[in-house]
Amino acid sequence: QVQLVESGGGLVQAGGSLRLSCTVSGRTLNGYVMGWFRQAPGKEREFVARIVETDVSTEYADSAKGRFIISRDNAKNTGYLQMNSLKPEDTAVYYCAVGWAYRGRGVEDYTYWGQGTQVTVSS
Repeated sequence: QVQLVESGGGLVQAGGSLRLSCTVSGRTLNGYVMGWFRQAPGKEREFVARIVETDVSTEYADSAKGRFIISRDNAKNTGYLQMNSLKPEDTAVYYCAVGWAYRGRGVEDYTYWGQGTQVTVSS
């Protein structure tokens, strides 16, 4: 049984920052890709960023480039999404996910998902 638990969401004013965390527990996983996705009301779940365990390479959606930073602490089985210069359009439920597709940007590329954490950015 694998569990992903996100934390760190909340309400912030535009221009502010939040750091989301995602802790993986259960059986040992190796060489996985951790991704962050978000879903706003009435919209499909969309890719935000991903990081690979083996080479720590990262990839970002255009909407996140220059503002968000994804990282991970393999010793703690925890990933992070530092979100800066937040905008009202960043308001969504944010999900972390784990999979093994090296360049995975799609929901179908990830096997395990967290329950999500709400991020609300006020104008």
